[in-house]
Amino acid sequence: MQVNKVEICGVNTSELPVLKNKQMKELLLQIKNGDEEARQQFVRGNLRLVLSVIKKFNNRGENIDDLFQIGCIGLIKAIDNFDLSQNVRFSTYAVPMIIGEIRRYLRDNNPIRVSRSLKDIAYKALQVRERLIRTNSKEPTVSEIAKELELEVESVVMALDAIQDPISLFDPVYQDNGDAIFVMDQVQDKKDTDENWLQEISLKEAIKKLNSREKLVLDLRFYKGRTQIEVADEIGISQAQVSRIEKNALKNMRKYV
Repeated sequence: MQVNKVEICGVNTSELPVLKNKQMKELLLQIKNGDEEARQQFVRGNLRLVLSVIKKFNNRGENIDDLFQIGCIGLIKAIDNFDLSQNVRFSTYAVPMIIGEIRRYLRDNNPIRVSRSLKDIAYKALQVRERLIRTNSKEPTVSEIAKELELEVESVVMALDAIQDPISLFDPVYQDNGDAIFVMDQVQDKKDTDENWLQEISLKEAIKKLNSREKLVLDLRFYKGRTQIEVADEIGISQAQVSRIEKNALKNMRKYV
């Protein structure tokens, strides 16, 4: 895939404009008021964002024009769902949606083999997440995890999203000096049977305390392997709402487990 290609889908990428934050806020306000011209200007001003995301998929052997079009769909969805009242940069909100749209396209059209490097990043990100939860007693943001790993936010999002695909229990998720850690090692319960049985009972009791929407979100996320973006699309709410419901549900469950 030629990621340095100048023209993609008839768009000369070398001439794409870059919008300043003030311009973006003004255009978003106009878009919310139904200004179609502002919408077109905003989309064009963020095509470089799509281009930067599809470069992350340069080892897939996919047609760059196809990925660019799919990425633009993710961009438009981000524009439609972005909440101006939240103190979040548009790019921070849009990148996971663009990645999610591309990954869904790849999943639907090709069987994906998660690369070793992505698994390594995901495993390290999960380790950092657990450490930050213990230290700060709260769920860390992806930005905080990325900062700890000295990686771009996009790389961490893509790695965590990748391991949510169905994978074999015998797939290595991390390897250091020849010692592999397998998916099976992460899900296998190493405690004795009685304690395991008691934990299972307490887990079921904790789930009973959740409301129907919390149960649905957790079922889609952890049993059916959906990403937050996919869950949002499926039940008709925003990604931010899915994240909030998921965090509240897990927080409530921790009281009983």
